[in-house]
Amino acid sequence: MEVRRKRLLFQAHHRGSREADILIGRFADAEVPGMTEAEMTAFELMLDLPDIDLVNWVMGRTVPPPEDDTPILRRLIAFHAKD
Repeated sequence: MEVRRKRLLFQAHHRGSREADILIGRFADAEVPGMTEAEMTAFELMLDLPDIDLVNWVMGRTVPPPEDDTPILRRLIAFHAKD
């Protein structure tokens, strides 16, 4: 489990775009340590989504389509909404 958490943290901070690195990385730093296996799986699936989509959804520029509007994505959006 610890190796998986470290891999998720690395992936969250090395997305390819600086904006995504910051938004997803900050969320990962705060949330990944306490995630269950099921939550980590959901987070892994979310990390497969394009950076531009994730950033636009977090910033409120666009609304995620129903197939991508998952509980983990809602947690990411809520995490940054409080900023």
